[in-house]
Amino acid sequence: MLSVDMENKENGSLDVKNSVENGRPPDPADWAVTDVVNYFRTAGFEEQARAFQEQEIDGKSLLLMTRNDVLTGLALKLGPALKIYEYHVKPLQTQHLKNNSL
Repeated sequence: MLSVDMENKENGSLDVKNSVENGRPPDPADWAVTDVVNYFRTAGFEEQARAFQEQEIDGKSLLLMTRNDVLTGLALKLGPALKIYEYHVKPLQTQHLKNNSL
């Protein structure tokens, strides 16, 4: 089984290296709903991860989410929703674009 080198930072973000955790592909576009849910659980957002499960957000959907989708579409509390978008969704989108524009 492959592993991910994730480091919790003070702001609630994770430092994700180019590897895999629990068989989850490194490119979020390839993540299944369970990979997205596990990613947010690992990041410390256990309660909020359920919203991604209920809304059936897979990796492709995650990469398409806007700030407004995260803040209002998932019915999350504002604080965690802001952290999820700024420290997780947005960086994953940026990294995905960077990796696929080479």
